[in-house]
Amino acid sequence: MNCNYCERRCRINPGGTGFCRMYTCQGDTVSERFPHRFSACGTSRIESFPFYHVYPGSRSMAIGTGSCNFQCRYCSNAYIAKEDPEIMQGRMYRMSPDKLVDTARKLNCHNIVFSVNEPTVSIPTLLEVAQAAKSAGIPMGCLTNGFATKESIELLSSIFSFFNVSLKGLSPGFSRQYIGIDSSTPVLRNIRRLAQNRHVEVTTPVIQGANDNEIDAIAEFLAGVDPEIPWHVFRLLPEDEMKDVPYPDISAIDQALQSARKILHYVYFHNFVGSAWVNTLCPACGSVVIERFSLGCGGDKLKQLLCQGNACPRCGREIRIETGKPHETTEEGHA
Repeated sequence: MNCNYCERRCRINPGGTGFCRMYTCQGDTVSERFPHRFSACGTSRIESFPFYHVYPGSRSMAIGTGSCNFQCRYCSNAYIAKEDPEIMQGRMYRMSPDKLVDTARKLNCHNIVFSVNEPTVSIPTLLEVAQAAKSAGIPMGCLTNGFATKESIELLSSIFSFFNVSLKGLSPGFSRQYIGIDSSTPVLRNIRRLAQNRHVEVTTPVIQGANDNEIDAIAEFLAGVDPEIPWHVFRLLPEDEMKDVPYPDISAIDQALQSARKILHYVYFHNFVGSAWVNTLCPACGSVVIERFSLGCGGDKLKQLLCQGNACPRCGREIRIETGKPHETTEEGHA
């Protein structure tokens, strides 16, 4: 029987598994092997995922499960994404969706973000978490590689109200050599679909000599979907099979982004300490409307939200940002 959660559409024999090893076949049903089990469950700032244009400064519960449907050579989470999920079970948290959501509420989290691995490998569990979160009034977001089927992207859209899609590259050559798929076309399709009615941000990890030559083409694609989409360009610090590759040059990537900044309203360049490109500028007058600290390696943090509502305080231009009121929190986790 075929598993249709992602575009690999793996054929699963009875009792067997597919590529991600997170589903099996029982009779005529594809079922989840490890429901309600999580590799991560902790608090973080929403900017650290990164999400820059939704609930700025809010406290998030970060969750993840195991495995992935990609095989990225440079994966920074290979110990989760590439590990056999059956071997991982001794290190997993077992938690019901109600308990997970209740824990998020007790920890004063405004939202829940699935961020450690790929959500399509755990859709049945996430559907249950979403039901509990909706009852508690807690919004959910996710990081995804976007390689879902059309049917799955509708399920994900029903679970999550905000997305950060990792658009790693465009060319078939890059896709095959570095992430183990034949084409990024499904990812592009799903970005277009999600942008119709969900908050979408996009992240591109840049590896010099591998995908930096595609920066302009990616920017042109995103501008064609919606020039208001926030684009996070990451200075990738390769791990796993590419841990010996030199780190990308900051000045070279900044220079390569000059054309992109002319056609996209919000281009961010970060994942290194002290980045000068993490603030949100008004596309009309250039004023800083959201100021952030760049702490490196996913540690970004809100400094000041200067918008007046959703408008630039200087010229009044609308800034597309979801500022839903955070829950009250303690001093340690102030919102």
